[in-house]
Amino acid sequence: MPTLNKIRTALTRGGHPVSDSPALRRLRTALTLFFALDGFLFAGWVVRIPAIKEQTGASAGGLGLALLGVSAGAVATMVATGRLCRRFGSHPVTVAAAVLMSLGIALPPLTHSAPALGLVLLVFGAAYGGINVAMNSAAVDLVAALRRPVMPSFHAAFSVGGMLGAGLGGLLAGQLSVTRHLLLLTATGLVVAAVAGRTLLSHPAPRPPERRPARTAPSSGNHPQEAQAPVSGRAKGRERRLVAVFGLIALCTAYGEGALADWGALHLEQDLSARPGLAAVGYSVFALAMTVGRLTGTALLERLGQTRVLVLGGATAALGMLAGSLAPTVWGALAGFAVTGLGLANIFPVAIGRAGELAGPGGVAAASTFGYGGMLLGPPAIGFVADWCSLPVALTTVAGLAATASLIAYGTRRAVVRHG
Repeated sequence: MPTLNKIRTALTRGGHPVSDSPALRRLRTALTLFFALDGFLFAGWVVRIPAIKEQTGASAGGLGLALLGVSAGAVATMVATGRLCRRFGSHPVTVAAAVLMSLGIALPPLTHSAPALGLVLLVFGAAYGGINVAMNSAAVDLVAALRRPVMPSFHAAFSVGGMLGAGLGGLLAGQLSVTRHLLLLTATGLVVAAVAGRTLLSHPAPRPPERRPARTAPSSGNHPQEAQAPVSGRAKGRERRLVAVFGLIALCTAYGEGALADWGALHLEQDLSARPGLAAVGYSVFALAMTVGRLTGTALLERLGQTRVLVLGGATAALGMLAGSLAPTVWGALAGFAVTGLGLANIFPVAIGRAGELAGPGGVAAASTFGYGGMLLGPPAIGFVADWCSLPVALTTVAGLAATASLIAYGTRRAVVRHG
């Protein structure tokens, strides 16, 4: 306990966060590595899905059902992870989930049927959902201690890790078997978890600033006592509603990420007659623009504030996606995809971070579940609308939901200010 108290004192000198503390800088570096590892491992798995399909002999439908294991495992774990973070702390849960994810990525090559693949992907998905809630909860605490809106930088690390994982996977696909490639990812993940995890496990999460305690009636002595005012049921209800609002914003924007990942290349090739190689660039343009947007997110938040970033980001993404889906040329569509990526870049991290500020790990878990649900909803919804009318029209739903996120953020701005 004395050691723990010394660390907490270093992190919160005199009860106030110390933004230039070396301990906080080490924590930020370690958390950035975990975000990058998450994107790296997930992208490394995704690029080897074709090889896993061939190995298992699964049909397209069977593979699709097996891949639902990732989604089911993630969604089922997110709410439980919020409880685990409250009980054990976000730092140990982050490290444990990273280890489980690193081990889980080696399991798919051991399967030889679609049902078996689906079962092992439940494990991988559970770890993926767990690490996303835990490390975002840890990031929320760190952002509060740093007193700077650096949440987008963590999500930028995830994006960079994803691009590295996909790029390395593409290079190794012709050189290594899927088993050796995924075992290499396991080894990489365990090394990073050990190195970065040592920092997380040796430092407690910095305590967020506590709300000013309410004064009670004086005691029998001459000095008034201060006590933490109990949170009323009405206040808790308002808090839950605001978490749901930010979860809905996350859903609206994650819908666009899932839709562009699965349908962007097909739109370029099928509707605009792009060559396969050029069509494949579509999502890369979107992902690169999103990464650039997140790298500049802290500066934008410091200049504009959270509400303006949400409102302007949603409006920008809506205009970009209208161009991306309805432009008559490939280059016009690619430009639209880039603008969409810039617009969406900081909405999800701000929404998740704000939910965490309001309700801690439980808020992160709830908003993450909303957001992940949006990412799952996007691809099938686009396919359904495309069958009913056309793919370009279906892709305009991304613009519609981005505009909806912008309107929600603007419409609830006063409620957010009052609650904060």
